Amino acid sequence: MPEFLLMEWLGKPVWMWTAFLGLIVLLLAFDLGVLNRKDKELGVAQSLWLSAFYIAIAMAFGAYLWWSYESGQLVTQDGTHAGIAYFTGFFIEKSLSIDNVFVISLIFGYFAIPAKYQYRALVWGIIGVIVLRGIMIGVGAALVQEYAWVLYIFGAFLIFTGIKMLFVTEGDPDFGKNPVVRAVSRHMRVTNRLHEQRFFVRLPHPKTGRVVTWATPLFLALLVINVADLIFAIDSVPAIFAITTDTFVVYTANIMAILGLRALYFALAAMVHRFHYLKYALALVLVFIGGKIFWNQIMGKVDPTISLGVTMSLIAGGVVYSLWKTKHEQVTAAE
Repeated sequence: MPEFLLMEWLGKPVWMWTAFLGLIVLLLAFDLGVLNRKDKELGVAQSLWLSAFYIAIAMAFGAYLWWSYESGQLVTQDGTHAGIAYFTGFFIEKSLSIDNVFVISLIFGYFAIPAKYQYRALVWGIIGVIVLRGIMIGVGAALVQEYAWVLYIFGAFLIFTGIKMLFVTEGDPDFGKNPVVRAVSRHMRVTNRLHEQRFFVRLPHPKTGRVVTWATPLFLALLVINVADLIFAIDSVPAIFAITTDTFVVYTANIMAILGLRALYFALAAMVHRFHYLKYALALVLVFIGGKIFWNQIMGKVDPTISLGVTMSLIAGGVVYSLWKTKHEQVTAAE
């Protein structure tokens, strides 16, 4: 193995980062180049099968981290169990992303994006997520390493966010007033209609007749989706840092959860309203994870298996309760 691949970067050998990013590139190339080479509407069944495939990959990767930790081949920067930390972070991120699905569906509706073009936009959005999450996690890791007290800020922020989720009801966002949409519309030429799956097109200028580059509504939708993901990351990234400060575990758990979410979107978008009460379970998860930071520093470290058990129990309880409480809505719709 070349020597530079054995060098450490953000606490792990370069080859581990290269192998993970190579896996992501292969999955995206397979997704866009083979499974969805032609633009078409992704059905619920196909969405579920594709999501199951991505979840299986994520579970296999988590099992590898678990085995590596148990065999002594992988030691996290903070001494936490790599496998438990990864799965806890993965399930938290996956669950928090359900709200993201609701916002994405509103974005597509606002820009009138047909279903057959939505999946391509979502997959291309993954590239933006990989970069943006990487920057956020890198900055967070540097802050935690340099200033350990930053974890207390993360903990307080998670507790505040959880309490806010419990008691504050937010309305639907107005994307017409979104700063990104307004800035792009002001500084770029944007077409009034879609041009199939293209983000940019070359068209004559209405005044000069000169052929120039125009952005399409699909490009605007892609930008707003990535900005929305960045906003959601403000909650999810501190939540995983509260579990472990190992940058590799934090990043891989984040990316694996979001990677499969794009596939699951088409199955969830139609029934996201049935997960309404999951929000309260996630609020309790954030309060628990935030409080655990203070408990670890004052009373001693909480067993990682307890954290995973509490997190899974709250999320599972939220899902089951939501489906039970909204069962009558499904029956009414069927009638």
